[in-house]
Amino acid sequence: MKPRAVCTVAVSALRRRPMLGVAVGVGALAALRQTLPGAGVHLNSIQLVTPLLHPARALNGLSHYRSQSTLSGLFSLSPADSIMASLNPPQAAPKWTHTPEDVLKLTEDAIAEYRALEDRVAALKPEECNFESVFLTLAHAENKFNAVAEPLSFYQNVSTSKELRDASNKAEVMVRDFGVESSMRIDVFRAKQAAEKNIKASGKKLSAEEERLVEKMILDGTRAGLALPDAEREKLTQLKKELSQTCLEFSKNFNEENGVVSFTLEELKGVPADVISGYTKRTEGDKEVYDVTFKTPDIFPLFKFAENPETRRIAYERFENRLAINEPIMSKFLDLRRQIAKLLGYPTWADYVTEVKMVKNAKGVKEFLTDLEQKLRPVGLKDRETLLALKKKEHEEKGLPFDGEFYLWDYRYYDRKFIEESLNLDDQLVKEYFPVSVVVPAILEIYQNLLGVKFIEIKGETWHPEVQQFAVWEKDAKDESGFVGYCYLDLFPRASKYSHAAVWPLLPGYDKEDGTRSYPLTAMVANLAKPTPQKPALMRHDDVVTFFHEMGHVFHGLLSKTKFARFHGTSVAGDFVEAPSQMLENWCFEPKVLERMSSHYETKKPLDAELIDKIIKSRYVNVGLFYLRQLFFANFDLKVHTDQEPDDYTKLWNEMRENISLVKGRNLGAGQGTFNHIAGGYDAGYYGYTYSLVFAADMYATVFKADPLDPARGQRYREKILLPGGSRDEIDSLKDFLGREPNSEAFIKELFGQSASNL
Repeated sequence: MKPRAVCTVAVSALRRRPMLGVAVGVGALAALRQTLPGAGVHLNSIQLVTPLLHPARALNGLSHYRSQSTLSGLFSLSPADSIMASLNPPQAAPKWTHTPEDVLKLTEDAIAEYRALEDRVAALKPEECNFESVFLTLAHAENKFNAVAEPLSFYQNVSTSKELRDASNKAEVMVRDFGVESSMRIDVFRAKQAAEKNIKASGKKLSAEEERLVEKMILDGTRAGLALPDAEREKLTQLKKELSQTCLEFSKNFNEENGVVSFTLEELKGVPADVISGYTKRTEGDKEVYDVTFKTPDIFPLFKFAENPETRRIAYERFENRLAINEPIMSKFLDLRRQIAKLLGYPTWADYVTEVKMVKNAKGVKEFLTDLEQKLRPVGLKDRETLLALKKKEHEEKGLPFDGEFYLWDYRYYDRKFIEESLNLDDQLVKEYFPVSVVVPAILEIYQNLLGVKFIEIKGETWHPEVQQFAVWEKDAKDESGFVGYCYLDLFPRASKYSHAAVWPLLPGYDKEDGTRSYPLTAMVANLAKPTPQKPALMRHDDVVTFFHEMGHVFHGLLSKTKFARFHGTSVAGDFVEAPSQMLENWCFEPKVLERMSSHYETKKPLDAELIDKIIKSRYVNVGLFYLRQLFFANFDLKVHTDQEPDDYTKLWNEMRENISLVKGRNLGAGQGTFNHIAGGYDAGYYGYTYSLVFAADMYATVFKADPLDPARGQRYREKILLPGGSRDEIDSLKDFLGREPNSEAFIKELFGQSASNL
């Protein structure tokens, strides 16, 4: 999906359904496609053992790295046959040796080249405008531009060099500004209109994908406001540039947040020792304290296990308010969006955004969210009552004060305790069965077998020595025609790295001008817990689900095959983009898959049938509170993008959360500053995480449930869902895959065990 960097926060930390999505929209011009009206240029991406650092060589004080096999030292994939191991990819992997100066110079050159090409298209006489001279020419130019700009904008999410991150961020600002300029070129738009007219008049037959290219390129101009009078169009251009820069500033703050909250060992009572051993210990006055970062592997175990409610409260308040710096920035970009929507003639920004989604308008989103909330609220109230009783019991036993309230910092702690007590399921015990060295290759093997491909590790240049690099081939490849693309895995946390989990489709696949193929490259960025002196790198079951989900995005990017880059892979409607990966989360609750993915780090035995049964039963425990939390995020997103006037967004955030998610908070501050989704591409789109679950449940129940590891079903999924990408309407892909219109029966049954719904 378009590097919207999964826009983090809310979903990234979810317990049973991470729903993290692709980095849909952080990189370069990718975000413009959905966050700004009518961008003229489109990118096609939307968002172990700790190794010793061995820089291969230094460039101006910066280091680039050759893959150190740091992950392969921890795990290995099944060996390739001799023929495949000897094959050379027909396309070289990109270099990662750029200096900050390189990043800016290459970006400037790419922009200049694209601008010159647009000048040539704009200079065409009306009778010279046709499919080849306009639409095909612009499509090829987009492809070339993306191949340069997208990897350069990626550095800001993964580089250890501040200078390189800053240059990458600056390059993205340049690309976004140029995207606005490009989208507002009425001379180019008139050439497109003339070409469309001439195509129709000539009776020229286009393929379905070519027709879609024409349709979408014309729609770009219409939605960009090119029909506006000159003065209004000029104002719109300035507003769009300002919006782009404001959103980028918000996301930059999010990515570079590096705060900590400190506690003594006594205050951390209950937090697992292997987690504490990963905290930085220091002396403060006359006592030793541990610095807990706000990265997921550090802070979430504290929320789940710290016995002292004051510790959890302090940590949650600091965590929630860690990006108060973003409060005025959000207010600014929301105001800019209101102005742009008004200029373009849309009732609200949400109506503008959803026009090109499956749901079609803001009214449809509101109806979906309201219907689901009505169904979930009684379930959530019952869940809250259950967990509150558990809290009361514990507070009475420990002599702690009890005020009858259930707070945000109580949720994960008592949710975990309820599962442990009701199912006798110990999260820490389960984790011992999921060493990274077993899980990662097992998941890759499952995907390879299901989808008919083979991963071959290669030792090329990467942006960091912890990154592992793969060439991906068809399972029976005998020559270079079987090459699929490249995959990079960057799985562990480090300073200033993107702090959640996301997939960047750095290079799309498409047909080049000479008829040969340009192959895709996808990169997964995650933050799994690192090994400790006592234990190897272990994954919670949540982490396993997240990894499985993200690999779904990886394969969407790898196995799509479209003629034009703008339709490749996850370049689909924003309220469908998560559905394939959400469907694949179901594999993590299938007994035979859990057995295959698990191996106790000491005994080497897989999960037994009893533990597997408990994991499966835990999936929908407290499902009401879980999904109401999601509906809070979605409703906040919708409200701020449908309101006609500005609001006190800190007050709105905290009040809506309490009213919808049924948990209280105190002194939480500007939590909306952490909601990077709506700055990075999911604006008026957060509903899509839940909306797409309807399709995910239907696909799984209809096709895969009977035999989720069947390669024949995997091939059907590959051909009907992955291969077409966005080259046809998503509803057509769904009908082709399901053999009928999609419905919500499986989703409702999954959540509530019944099949009545207005959804």
